[in-house]
Amino acid sequence: MSSQILKIHQQLVNKTISCTALVKEKLALLSQNTNNTVNSLLSDKALKLAAKVDEKIVNGETIGLLEGIPFGIKDVYMVQGTTTTASSNLLKNYKSAYTATAIQKLLDAGAIPLVKENCDSFGHGSSSENTIFGAVKNAINPELVGGGSSGGSAVNVAKDYTVFSIGGDTGGSIRQPAGYNNIYGLKPTYGRISRYGIMAYASSTDCVGPIAKSVEDIRIVLNAMSGKDVKDQTTYASAEIDADAIKTSEGIKTVGYFKNFIESDAISPEIKADFLSAIEKIKAKGIEVKTLDFFESNTLVSTYYTLAMAETASNLSRLDGTNYGNRIEAENLKETYAVTRSENFSEETKRRIVGGNQVLSQGFSDAIYLKGLALRDAIANNFEDDFKKVDIILSPVTPNRPPKIGDSLKDPHAMYLSDAYTVGFSLGQLPTLTVPQGTETGLQITAAKQNDELVLKFANFLKDTI
Repeated sequence: MSSQILKIHQQLVNKTISCTALVKEKLALLSQNTNNTVNSLLSDKALKLAAKVDEKIVNGETIGLLEGIPFGIKDVYMVQGTTTTASSNLLKNYKSAYTATAIQKLLDAGAIPLVKENCDSFGHGSSSENTIFGAVKNAINPELVGGGSSGGSAVNVAKDYTVFSIGGDTGGSIRQPAGYNNIYGLKPTYGRISRYGIMAYASSTDCVGPIAKSVEDIRIVLNAMSGKDVKDQTTYASAEIDADAIKTSEGIKTVGYFKNFIESDAISPEIKADFLSAIEKIKAKGIEVKTLDFFESNTLVSTYYTLAMAETASNLSRLDGTNYGNRIEAENLKETYAVTRSENFSEETKRRIVGGNQVLSQGFSDAIYLKGLALRDAIANNFEDDFKKVDIILSPVTPNRPPKIGDSLKDPHAMYLSDAYTVGFSLGQLPTLTVPQGTETGLQITAAKQNDELVLKFANFLKDTI
């Protein structure tokens, strides 16, 4: 699909549509939708901003490329004055006191926020069922999950309720729902976009990223949000990605894929066959394809969840109803803390906090947590060696098609294993993009750190190849 942002921008400039009419149309679709994608609508704010854009156009003033473009925000981002719930009971009435850096950059560019979007509570899940607002329903088949944790964001884009949405990816939470809904979703290089103002899940792998229907829209939004931020010391200055630079696949000579991903008993025969068919089409274009060795899926999943649970236990320790949150009074302060957290956190969140505290506890941290850190370093070193041999790594996004709503909640272990093909790239802090081609749940394109441009280049190549 061609760029929706460029199309709408031209329509606004030519006065074939008004920004107010566009925003009203999208808000109506969001309010009527039956996919459970909406936590709260930002109607008043959106309409006020739209009126300002229309006024500028009437006055003959130039508008920026993102000015007047409606977008959605996963409900883990602070937007001053709005309710930010993280789809949790604990924060169901919490109002943001400030705005996340990435969102502020979009607001500064004139983009118009429409909605805070449904997601797994605190990002804990791979299906967007772990939420007080009801399970997000897949855009293609509402009997299936929308994917997680950025399920509401992906479904809103797929259904054209938003032009683009901002998700959050810790272990695949943008890429997997994008794959489940046949759209694009990017996890940028860790540190390219500021994490300031996002509710932290696992700080060492949390990434802010765009979800959209075209590579060009991903590029535009990525450029707008990127850059160093004094409020997030993990950020770095990055060059803007030029539109012409990603139109050619020049410079991409070799593609690799992990043999054990494709030979695994866990992958469905259909996804395996489709992936290998895509590989043959790439070879036919003259690109060399190499098989690579990687860690087993169980090792990747265990390493990721060991570290992610430890970090979330630490990050969520502040949520006890004292400074913010839905406080439940008990007989004494200790009981108040216990009851507040026990009653307000979901079962999945409690499972991850307990697991995190376990791996950090005395007697376990050396045997489990430190081993996890060592494995993360080994995974990063493996990637460094791989990118000396290949320019791009291609992989399925998931080993299987989306499950039916309810199935993931019955089997948390199966839900964790569904992340087997995404978590490794998170641990490596690499730029990875889901594209809606190749298999039923798309393909995943990965490049070396800070090579986000190369990922977008190859995405354009695949669009014309598969």
